[in-house]
Amino acid sequence: MIELLVVVAIIGILASVVLASLNTARSKGKDAAVQASMSSMRAQAELGVDSTGNYAIGICWTGLLSLSNAVIAGGGTSAHCAQSGAAAATSVSWAYEALLPTGGTNWFCVDSTGFAGAKAASSITNTNSQANPATQAGSNVAAGDTSCS
Repeated sequence: MIELLVVVAIIGILASVVLASLNTARSKGKDAAVQASMSSMRAQAELGVDSTGNYAIGICWTGLLSLSNAVIAGGGTSAHCAQSGAAAATSVSWAYEALLPTGGTNWFCVDSTGFAGAKAASSITNTNSQANPATQAGSNVAAGDTSCS
């Protein structure tokens, strides 16, 4: 009888360890999905480059709309997108960042220079931002805010 109680106790301990590991894996999976969507933004933006090397007008709010929605749906928060250039003109650079679902200081950023990586803090400061920047009319910002550095 005591052997049975010991076996049940061991199974209970192992089950709690497995459940804790599953939550960690689930969080990392959400982060990976957001990072994959954001990394795809670089390729999507390149499809809109014109013959002079400029990005499409309103790249943050038109060209990256579906991927921005995927980032938000995947749990990314505090998303910021910025593009350079004069109003109603083409953009010469852009950057997009979001806080990963695991929160804290786990930011991920992609930009027109080809950078895609983790950041400890938000680096895009001068932009129109909201939970989903793809749903708002955009404005252009200084080139210094269109980089993840």
